[in-house]
Amino acid sequence: MTIDINCDLGEGMESDADVMAYITSCNIACGGHAGDAKSMADTIKLAQKHHVKIGAHPAFPDRKNFGRKVMEMPPEKLVESLRSQLKSFQDILTQSNAALHHIKPHGALYNLAAKDAGTASLLVALIKTHYPEVIVYAPYGSVMAKIAKENGLEVWHEVFADRNYHEDLSLVSRDDPEALIHNTKDAVSHLANMVITGKVQTLSGKMIPIEADTVCVHGDSRGALALTKAIHETMKSAN
Repeated sequence: MTIDINCDLGEGMESDADVMAYITSCNIACGGHAGDAKSMADTIKLAQKHHVKIGAHPAFPDRKNFGRKVMEMPPEKLVESLRSQLKSFQDILTQSNAALHHIKPHGALYNLAAKDAGTASLLVALIKTHYPEVIVYAPYGSVMAKIAKENGLEVWHEVFADRNYHEDLSLVSRDDPEALIHNTKDAVSHLANMVITGKVQTLSGKMIPIEADTVCVHGDSRGALALTKAIHETMKSAN
């Protein structure tokens, strides 16, 4: 069983250095919802030390809500903000002699692009114009994944080990008490099922086809380090 393990980093959490030892790719905040030039440079350096693939993690420019709420803004203003975030990150990558492996939108932007064609098209156009060789991380079956592929971009389908799914492959809302899988063994089993069988057991109990290229572990969630270690050890023992 093999899968890329990714984590959102450079967001001001103290666990970055601990988590980095057990992941294979990281998504670094570019200044939209969190992060600044120093945190970007420090996290890039940490990723290089651990040979972890580096990704950009752009977001709605909303530090107050940590990029977790949809911002109503003109498309051109959103593009301007995202372009600025990505350019700042790319400049620091260049200074660090590091390469950009992938782009993964953050929070509300990620969720909106997964279902809204306008937002997905805006992101895809930006990536295709400036970063055509970069991989896009997006949910399987999402609008974002579909439009990215139609435009010739490589897509890695992202899944979540510690989140429950609905039958339409959307994640159960965090407002729902059954959104999260808190037990580490259950979360690893949930992931293994997706990777090995190509199906996810939804909250209703129904098995739905899914593709899993990369699994996200949220660095700011309770038990993130334990879950990341468990997934890492499971991958290592299976190979």
